Amino acid sequence: MEALASLNYGARPFFGPASINHAWESDQENERAHTLRRKRVGMLFATSFLLATWLLAEGNAFTLRSWDDSYAMAAATVAQMTLDEKLGVVTGTGQLNSKRRCVGDTTAVSRLGVPSICFNDGPAGIRLSKGVTGFPSGINTASTFSRRLMRARGQALGEEFRGKGIHVFLGPAMDIMRNPKAGRGWESFGPDPYLNGEGAFETITGVQSVGVQACAKHLIANNQEHWRYGLTANIDDRTLNEIYWYPFLRSIEAGVASVMCAYNRLNGTSSCHNAGLLGPKGLLQRDGFKGYVVSDWGATHDSAADNANAGLDMEQPGDYILIGGGVFSGGLKSAVNNGAVNASRLDQMVTRILAPWYRLGQDSGYPPVNFDSQHPDGSGSLNLNVPVRSAAHTALVREIAAASAVLLKNNRTTTTGTPSGSTIRGLPLDASRIKTMAVVGQDAKMPNKSCNDLNECNDGTMSIGWGSGSNSLEFIVPPIDAITSFVGTSATTASSLSNDLDAGANAARGKDVALVFVNAMSGELGFYDTVVGNQGDRNDLALWWKGGSLVERVAAVCNNTIAIVHSVGPVSLSWSQHPNVTGIIYAGAPGEQTGPSIVDVLYGKYNPRGRLPFSISDNEADYGTSIVYNSLGFPEIDYTEKLLLDYRYMDSKNITPRFEFGFGLSYTTFAYSALSITASGTSQVIKFTVTNTGAIAGTEIPQMYLAYPASAGEPKKVLRGFDEVALNVGATSVVTITLSQRDMSIWDTPSQKWVRPSGTFTFFVGASIRDIRLTGSIML
Repeated sequence: MEALASLNYGARPFFGPASINHAWESDQENERAHTLRRKRVGMLFATSFLLATWLLAEGNAFTLRSWDDSYAMAAATVAQMTLDEKLGVVTGTGQLNSKRRCVGDTTAVSRLGVPSICFNDGPAGIRLSKGVTGFPSGINTASTFSRRLMRARGQALGEEFRGKGIHVFLGPAMDIMRNPKAGRGWESFGPDPYLNGEGAFETITGVQSVGVQACAKHLIANNQEHWRYGLTANIDDRTLNEIYWYPFLRSIEAGVASVMCAYNRLNGTSSCHNAGLLGPKGLLQRDGFKGYVVSDWGATHDSAADNANAGLDMEQPGDYILIGGGVFSGGLKSAVNNGAVNASRLDQMVTRILAPWYRLGQDSGYPPVNFDSQHPDGSGSLNLNVPVRSAAHTALVREIAAASAVLLKNNRTTTTGTPSGSTIRGLPLDASRIKTMAVVGQDAKMPNKSCNDLNECNDGTMSIGWGSGSNSLEFIVPPIDAITSFVGTSATTASSLSNDLDAGANAARGKDVALVFVNAMSGELGFYDTVVGNQGDRNDLALWWKGGSLVERVAAVCNNTIAIVHSVGPVSLSWSQHPNVTGIIYAGAPGEQTGPSIVDVLYGKYNPRGRLPFSISDNEADYGTSIVYNSLGFPEIDYTEKLLLDYRYMDSKNITPRFEFGFGLSYTTFAYSALSITASGTSQVIKFTVTNTGAIAGTEIPQMYLAYPASAGEPKKVLRGFDEVALNVGATSVVTITLSQRDMSIWDTPSQKWVRPSGTFTFFVGASIRDIRLTGSIML
């Protein structure tokens, strides 16, 4: 297995210097101790070696079965099961089960070869285990606007999950960022349904390419943390289909194995027993979903019959956990016995669960679970401590982190006054010219690696948010370490790794360059957890720890101040026009290679090409939505903005954000030309040319926005295509973007179909929603 190719068992601390540390023991005691250690070490080494060797031999290869064949195999197995065995497959073993190894699991049916199915967090890497990679967040992956990197990340995630014996990757998340302060918005791919859908499709394709089940979540309208356990999102049919359902539709088209229903209610009904979502005539079945529906942990309420008959196939974690749960374990057996749930429906539930297991080849040669999530420190007999990291995964994480860094500002001056000259101020930094520098801000230093299992801390660099979507910090490289390693003795480096305004200014005063690291964080509500006064959702759009003031104080004493922003979403950058702030990099939540990746961008090893997957404005009102913080009981939230989220709303109100959706600078420049639009059946093929007109090689991210006929009732422009185009200096490439009929359709509620309206369609091609380079129209 590729993920295990770099194993180095000799590096593990099996053999401590016992003979030195215990020299006072008698020779006989020493000999007994060494003998015992040798036996224990031998057993541990043999177990890990045999498992790793087996995994390497098995690899990730499997035969993808058809859905029909998979269902036939599942049905044959279910036909041999007892009632209790079926109940064990559809019900988790319990949050309080001390023998549970994964975040969620089921009861094995060993006599039929069905294991306990292992579910584990999270969407940006394995949580609660050692020897794993901390991947970039979903929102950073969206910032790449790269299907290639989206899929590669998915495959790498799948390889690590498989290496740990995890059957189900609890991701990707595809919750639309309805409001910029939403606590878990960073887990998904932003406020645009098209970009979210492409991120979901490519991630699922990558994960499942190595035989790991993906679980699309959270169905549906899981858009804020406050009151999430019972709020109702009231959404009209067209908005539901065009905005919130669309990423799930793309997930189904990717062949996703499972879908997780959310905590909140939709239009008054709990998501996990909402027949309009899950039932025979619900959205999932309407659009061809073949997998199973699993509840979010504790998201079930009311009776077992209510949930099972509405379309829920599996309940996790299986027991009651204060916010809900324990529905199937407490009543499904009696519901089947008394006829409230038909025996055929139970058979269908089990069959749906086993079909993806067969389809992805998990019935043959799949690694056994080798970790224990209840002992994330690696202790205990159930933790075999099998590392699943690889050099390839580390390199990929570093590439995605660099590719997702968005250069927002670059007031560069050079020695020659031309782009080919050496940098005096701005970016990229010229190491040969910088003799004194400062690194300022708590966000530059090592984070608290002893934080709790949900990463509910923000006292170092922010690489990921908190909650079940967080990931491992075991191998994180903070910016300060990467910078000092790269700079070495070529410059004198002062640092102020706190948020103290005076100390930051003193460190930066008169330096050739000052790098200021600031952040904003958010996460999951959990059991009403609060982090620095924020309960999941952020309280405001301000940088934490007075980060804006820190930038301004440093800029007042250093005329070459570079701000690096690590954030989970949009933040106020009201200081961005300060003349001494020569560069701003929005680095997001980039994962464990945060330090090396930012060095790559700062010093020009990697030419920035990231694009904003949302708009950045200083005022929340510019987004047209709000978080409901205060309510007398679970609130009803009316989605009155309908289709107008983020840039769509701003366009409708003629609001100019500080930095628009799709925006991102490069160290080079690009020109667009030669737009053509031709029909190909019911599709439209858009072609144009991109040329690198600058002084260095780089990658452009051309975007295609569509304007519908006025009668369609759509926003002014909507994203309908993008690409990544790597070009050497002077090179030209022809870009082709094809729009299907559905890409040009709207959801028609009366007919319950996608319908392409008649009239004039206008195609806008450019570098962002507001940087349009080419325009063309057709009449249909």
